[in-house]
Amino acid sequence: MLRHPGLVWSLVLVQTLCGAWFIWDILASVFGLPTIPLRWEWRELVEIGAAVGLILGAVLGVMLALAARAEMRRASSSLRKTSGQFSQEIASYLDQLSLSKAEEEIAWFLIKGMAPADIARLRGTRESTIRAQCTAIYRKAGVSGKTQFVTQIFEDLLM
Repeated sequence: MLRHPGLVWSLVLVQTLCGAWFIWDILASVFGLPTIPLRWEWRELVEIGAAVGLILGAVLGVMLALAARAEMRRASSSLRKTSGQFSQEIASYLDQLSLSKAEEEIAWFLIKGMAPADIARLRGTRESTIRAQCTAIYRKAGVSGKTQFVTQIFEDLLM
């Protein structure tokens, strides 16, 4: 049923007509408005049809909610996989630069947007040491600064 939008829209139309029928019936009773004269057999059939339409609408609502939930789970799983693959691609790129272990760690901090002062605090070293290591990373990557370094990584990975 979910794969056939025509069925879904038909059910929405039936529900709308059913709701309109029930509201008109109530308003006609309360305010004495004119109603369509129907024999009691036809009236019962219309009310049964309206009730069935409303029940089918509720069932469809549950089915759509379950389908949406399953789709969200699939999307979340795909995002996790993609995120992991992206990290692996960055690691592979950094391996190609032949960085030392310390330079590789600093490169990850740079990719995450951290400043040399923050990296120095985290690693318990002087900022001048981090700056020297950053210069070595940039030289090995063939760039002149952090912005070019990060941009080059993303451009290379997206190509």
